[in-house]
Amino acid sequence: MQAYTKAMKDVLEPYRDSDQAEPMARYMKNLFPFLGIRTPERDALTRQFVAEQGLPTMDELPQIVRELWQLPEREYAYTALFLLGKYMKKLQPDHLDLLEELITTNSWWDTVDLLASNAVGTILGKHPELLPMYPDRWIASSNMWLQRTAILYQLKYKTHTDEERLYRYIQACASSKEFFIQKSIGWALREYSKTAPEQVIAFVEKETLAPLSRREALKWLQRSKPTS
Repeated sequence: MQAYTKAMKDVLEPYRDSDQAEPMARYMKNLFPFLGIRTPERDALTRQFVAEQGLPTMDELPQIVRELWQLPEREYAYTALFLLGKYMKKLQPDHLDLLEELITTNSWWDTVDLLASNAVGTILGKHPELLPMYPDRWIASSNMWLQRTAILYQLKYKTHTDEERLYRYIQACASSKEFFIQKSIGWALREYSKTAPEQVIAFVEKETLAPLSRREALKWLQRSKPTS
């Protein structure tokens, strides 16, 4: 274990709270144990640690992130995401393999969605030549979380959204019975509807989408509709 990882662990471990850990784990379907550190306190501890210890180097970052990800308590994965966030503007194409590894390891919406809409989206936005190698491959895979990432990576693109690709990915998964795929389709369309409402309405009317996807896709438009 890297010294940086061990030092981070030594900072968080004393704040273990079993009374908080139980409901936190229950909220995540008991898929992961928790230390029981609430988000504001965890963020404050992490920020203080980074202020005192500094950030790992770019060369050290992948190994430290992997080590934090493999620790059983879920807070360590959130800390890994914090470190990735500090390097968001410096992430390079070769970090996509690391991100794919994180997406497919100890997978759940709480980490996958942040990776998709932040780190993955940032890199692919700068390097569209990588689209065939990553999201095109992910959407065709059998891994639900890679498919969800492909649908969500453009979540913050707004006017820069590749509409054709977004719709193509949605069409590829439109018949999925998976809740997390249906939800991601609706979420992606809902966000894009804030930029291109008419296009989203036309797409939803034309396509056969799951009721959940359709409902989520139109939610913002219905709320923003002026009342008579």
